[in-house]
Amino acid sequence: MSYCTKERACSDLAKPPVNEPREPEQFLMQAPQGNPLLLSHTLQELLSKDSVQVELIPEKKGLFLKHVEYEVSSKRFKCSVYRRYNDFVVFHEMLLQKFPYRMVPALPPKRMLGADREFIESRRRALKRFINLVARHPPFSEDVLLKLFLSFSGSDVQNKLRELVQGVGDEFMTCRLATQAKDFLPADIQAQFAASRELIRNIYNSFYKLRDRAERIASRAIDNASDLLIFGKELSALGSDTTPLPSWAALNNSTWGTLKQALKGLSVEFALLADKAVQQGKQEENDVVEKLNLFLDLLQSYKDLCERHEKGVLHKHQRALHKYSMMKKQMMSATVQNKEPESVEQLESRIVEQENAILTMELRNYFSLYCLHQETQLIHIYLPLTSHILGAFVNSQIQGHKEMSKVWNELKPKLSCLFVGSSSMPTPPLSPPEGNFFSN
Repeated sequence: MSYCTKERACSDLAKPPVNEPREPEQFLMQAPQGNPLLLSHTLQELLSKDSVQVELIPEKKGLFLKHVEYEVSSKRFKCSVYRRYNDFVVFHEMLLQKFPYRMVPALPPKRMLGADREFIESRRRALKRFINLVARHPPFSEDVLLKLFLSFSGSDVQNKLRELVQGVGDEFMTCRLATQAKDFLPADIQAQFAASRELIRNIYNSFYKLRDRAERIASRAIDNASDLLIFGKELSALGSDTTPLPSWAALNNSTWGTLKQALKGLSVEFALLADKAVQQGKQEENDVVEKLNLFLDLLQSYKDLCERHEKGVLHKHQRALHKYSMMKKQMMSATVQNKEPESVEQLESRIVEQENAILTMELRNYFSLYCLHQETQLIHIYLPLTSHILGAFVNSQIQGHKEMSKVWNELKPKLSCLFVGSSSMPTPPLSPPEGNFFSN
């Protein structure tokens, strides 16, 4: 595998040996053959790494607060654990601390007061997307942090997560290839980074609009279901009307009775149509909108990573260079002015320290670009997800229209009795000839 990861035995996560002395070698992966910068994963390989379900469990009510808990079930680890939102927060923090140069998806916001059902469900979906992206990310999927989060059933999971990261250092400190990252990068890495960032920004903007339209389509299906149900209920109410028939209309008594009976029975079909429309809307929410949201979460994590690169290691490197330049000027000034030897020696020592800091910043900068290059590849590995999303959308439309068409066709023959009076007149066309309906 071409990612820099740590190898560590973790056979008993119920009691992880987080306090045992650790030799640096046990965390370092052997240098792979060929160019370790290039990834060989396929989308199917990433998706098959794990499938994690996140479900709400009944709320625990205290005297003043209600705590929302989730049952997190991993197919890979074949176990279920209970987690609260704050557990996800600590896990997210530890991932960022350990993997600052990787795409760590953002968590949904924490709502302090007035968390309604819609918000709680939206957050559950977002947490599910987060943990699945993490579980399928190559370095994260092989790290002990993920295994502990998905399989540790103790009550102090937050402390266990912190203990695993404490004193270990981030990926730059533990990856054997970190100091060699520059050797694997293409000469035009900065230009490639800028171009990739622009491309992924454009992809994000387009997928954001697609997601919004998909949400509207799914919402319209559910609204259509509500309208169909109400339409059927009104027909039933009309057919159940018990208002006495006026005597002057007695000649048409049998006609009205027949109509009422037919109208009352139509509500069953309209209820079935409403149910089919709801199913289609829900299917589009789960299979289309959620997949679009998953991809958007991934793209957003890439944008966040680019920002961390620019505002983090790159900015620190530039500040270190500026500080070094100021020190060199002070050294030249001190030499010219023949200052005390001790002060000159102290300044020389500080300059050496700053040179070491600059070297470290340069190495971190190249390692950050190394990781960015791999994360960019990972985005492109996920791009074929587009065909999965479109396939789900097309299948949902075909299935939904097919099932509703079947109900409409079953409903049509039942309309014939609406146009047959006491004289058994033949059924008229459902639409009057053009120009005759409102003719004088």
